[in-house]
Amino acid sequence: MEDGESGFALLFPKITGVKIQKFQFFKDSKCKVFDESKLEEAGLKNNPDLRVVLIFGYNTWRHGATRFLHQVLNPLNEKSIIIAGGQVEYLSSFSSQTNTQGTDCIGVVGLALSGQQIQGATVLLDQDVYDEKTVDSAMQRLKAANIPTENSVGLMFACVGRGEQHYKKKNVEADSFRKHFPNVPLLGFFGNGEIGCDRVVSGSFTLRECNGEKDNLLHGYTTVMTLIHFGPSK
Repeated sequence: MEDGESGFALLFPKITGVKIQKFQFFKDSKCKVFDESKLEEAGLKNNPDLRVVLIFGYNTWRHGATRFLHQVLNPLNEKSIIIAGGQVEYLSSFSSQTNTQGTDCIGVVGLALSGQQIQGATVLLDQDVYDEKTVDSAMQRLKAANIPTENSVGLMFACVGRGEQHYKKKNVEADSFRKHFPNVPLLGFFGNGEIGCDRVVSGSFTLRECNGEKDNLLHGYTTVMTLIHFGPSK
């Protein structure tokens, strides 16, 4: 929904061989440099089994937010890790504990998904994707990654400006995903900035890497489509 409030919940069961860790970092107004040791504590560095990072920035309208996001994302920007997410206006809660310190300032929250059986792919729909035909081409790139669709989930993080008013038609991107992945649930939101790029982590196929000088994980007026596979049923 682009107008009004809505929400969704993604519940993860216990999956053999998959470890899910949540993390939260917020900008320290007294220090201009982000302490990268926090990444290792959260399972985001020196973790050979890390496959997917879902990351969301909040209060990113404030001064210094872009710099902070780069400080967190740049150490993670490796071709062996799927990175996807978006930027939201604010964070209401991240745990059952009452602690507003991390919600009142610039910060990020997310999930680190680890496990050798995890596969994933992301594609970026940039400003050149403007109609059903170009959207379909982007979904074909995602399909070409050959990520298994069983025990998988799709995530869509789109700019608030890429809805019906952009395509002159409702649900263009979501309907295209459904066309190519009819049995994969799709969740997501319209936000204020997107995080991700074209990348595949499957051990057998590689799309454009994101760690070159010309690549960037932070975008605006785009959509990041993500497909994550958690391994075969047992």
